[in-house]
Amino acid sequence: MKVGLQGLSPMLMGALRFAAAALPFVWFVKRPALPWRYLAGYGLAQGLGQFGFLFLGLQLGMTAGMASVVMQTQAFFTLLLAAPLLGERARPAQWAGLSVALAGLVLISVAHGEGPGQMTLIGFVLTLSAAFMWAVSNMVARKASFAGSFQPFPFIVWSSLFPVLPFLALDIAIDGPALVLQQLQSMSINAVLSVLYLGWLATLLAYSLWTLLLKRHPAGRVTPFSLLVPVVGLWAAWTFFGEVPLPLQWLGTLGVLLGLVVNQASGLRNFWRSLRTR
Repeated sequence: MKVGLQGLSPMLMGALRFAAAALPFVWFVKRPALPWRYLAGYGLAQGLGQFGFLFLGLQLGMTAGMASVVMQTQAFFTLLLAAPLLGERARPAQWAGLSVALAGLVLISVAHGEGPGQMTLIGFVLTLSAAFMWAVSNMVARKASFAGSFQPFPFIVWSSLFPVLPFLALDIAIDGPALVLQQLQSMSINAVLSVLYLGWLATLLAYSLWTLLLKRHPAGRVTPFSLLVPVVGLWAAWTFFGEVPLPLQWLGTLGVLLGLVVNQASGLRNFWRSLRTR
């Protein structure tokens, strides 16, 4: 995302990402046997909502490494939404783990700055909004699993159609048609590769696997595993962009990862117990 945003506006990159994920495949991938509202709801929440806020946050000063950490508040938002919307009761260990993770995120948020290479407050708030929209899309995917049988890959392909035109309309409204056309004509090879990576690997592959997990397991059990994302995100941002988190941000990140361990403690115990029994 950070590489693509060096030559594309946030809204245009969103349109291109989901166009790459949908348009080459809808011609031969059969539409899932689901009401359109689930496809539209997921596409708009996960596409326009989650990535619209995230792309804008990255452009306005959110560092790539810290974005991978802050986005994990989706697990906390998902647990909050799963109780009233899905009737899923969280275990005490889940609440304890997410409370620890939330404390870590608070430490990260207070360590923002306005200098080069530092996380800005507006970037943090926009990324937090993206995490909430991710949680909303988790609710839609879980609801869709109750509405009918479907395969995750076609679900992601067809739902990716819905964010394309809203993203494009927003970009034209913000930047004007002339600037949009100029960006398209001057796309670098890095921007093209970024769009293809985001469309095919980060959307079709990753979210198909994610949706498959949400189909098979309660949302509160699945979403905390995304807390492992910062392990990759922090390393990649440090390696490729030289982003070195502040000491307080490191402490907060440790809190987030510790929250994952606490959250999954009972599940891991049951897993090892079943292995011993076998």
